[in-house]
Amino acid sequence: MARGSRYRMPLKRRREGRTNYYKRRKMIISGKPRLVVRVLSRGVVAQVIEAHPRGDVTLASAVSKELGRYGWKAGGKNLPAAYLVGMLAALKAQKKGVSEAILDIGLHAPTRGARVFAAAKGAVDAGLHVPLGESVIPSEERIRGEHIAAYAQSLAEEDEEEFKRRFSGYLAAGFDPRKLPEHFEEVKSRILSEFSE
Repeated sequence: MARGSRYRMPLKRRREGRTNYYKRRKMIISGKPRLVVRVLSRGVVAQVIEAHPRGDVTLASAVSKELGRYGWKAGGKNLPAAYLVGMLAALKAQKKGVSEAILDIGLHAPTRGARVFAAAKGAVDAGLHVPLGESVIPSEERIRGEHIAAYAQSLAEEDEEEFKRRFSGYLAAGFDPRKLPEHFEEVKSRILSEFSE
């Protein structure tokens, strides 16, 4: 460990790899709410947060578990689920009067087509203004889950046992992963119809 009279210990959250204070400072200076997207081990979380001197205030929040209320039976961590969580958080934020936000992906690597950008695309499609480059957004086919359905179809034809093992969570919920694109559209329309009233 570094020593000496001029050595300055990094802040605790930086040492733990939880906060990049340089990026956070720039976002707070903008004065706009942040659309915070995190992909966790069990699902996706999207929150619209405003910075205040005493601490951040969460204006709206959505987690992938909430999608069950709208009939979602597929996984909570996949790309379609991330899109729907972003859409749900944006719709809740708009009810509280928030019309724009900036994307905060934390320490996630900004990989093209990542789930954090799928959630941001869901927020944009719901009507929240979030500056987002077209090059990083996943394709429409991937957002709908067509890649998952195609993989499930090919696996079911090649190796039935491997299909059952890989998609055990889907099958335990009584859902056929080959029908994911249609299921995605149904759940999306249910979410939009609830907030259009």
